Amino acid sequence: MRRIFITVLFLTTALTLFPQQKNPESRLNENKYHKKFFEDFKRPTLKHFQARIAGKPDFVVRSGVPSPTEKGTKVLSFRIDPEGRAGAGRGPEIGSKYLTHFGTYAARIKIPDVRNVQPDAGAVVGYFTYHYDNDPGLSEIDFEWLVADPEIIYVGTWTGLRGDLRRVGRTINLAKGIIYNTSYRERLSGFRRDLTGEQNKPDTINALEGYDASARFYTYGFDWYPERIKWWMINPATADTVVLWDYRGSLEGIPQNHTRYLMNFWHTSDWPVETNPRSVEKPLHPYETEIDWMSYKPFKKP
Repeated sequence: MRRIFITVLFLTTALTLFPQQKNPESRLNENKYHKKFFEDFKRPTLKHFQARIAGKPDFVVRSGVPSPTEKGTKVLSFRIDPEGRAGAGRGPEIGSKYLTHFGTYAARIKIPDVRNVQPDAGAVVGYFTYHYDNDPGLSEIDFEWLVADPEIIYVGTWTGLRGDLRRVGRTINLAKGIIYNTSYRERLSGFRRDLTGEQNKPDTINALEGYDASARFYTYGFDWYPERIKWWMINPATADTVVLWDYRGSLEGIPQNHTRYLMNFWHTSDWPVETNPRSVEKPLHPYETEIDWMSYKPFKKP
């Protein structure tokens, strides 16, 4: 999640907004941890999260608004600013008020459908954890979608020190049942290798008929253990759990330090989706991402 910093701008009171945090790595509440929670975003105020917002007041985070695509559901709405700058953290974002750690994370999300309006739009929806400590460094686990192709899911982690971050990741076309890659890479050296064996399970994936992250809400989640991370989603037709990646067999790439729980939406000018190298255009319209709920359940300490 190429997330370096977040700019916070003054917001008018005409909209329903939330407390802002000037620095995403604020020392406030640095030793306080969330207990188990489920936040359904039916109310105009946030309980477990706070907004970190960059952009004009018309393109911010709003909670408790009716879903434009699912009757009877109230959602957390992110609208991207067509005039906003490119970069992670430069669009609407929420982050947990307190720290989180090993546990089960889940959310019900619908990304925007842009293909008939702007097929080359460059925008990223991120569902992830993020926190940086000087030692051992970054703690990030993520789901990401590039709106130009809503059949594709990116999952993985970032660890290591600033300037020398390390990525383990997998790219999946769930509608077609294709795993494009499962790999380890180093940002500084450019080194990259495919992951095999226990680090590459499952090594095949069945197509989920009709999967389109922009066509409806889907439930996604991950289970974060000290020695393993499992990314999954729920098949809405059967309620079965679909395992996207069960990464184990090495501690490499598994964050060990605490983190914070986030969701964001931003413009990318240099990261095209796997199937469309042109998909880095500035968004032409205020596309909307909808979040029905987010939950967190920490694992009990032994």
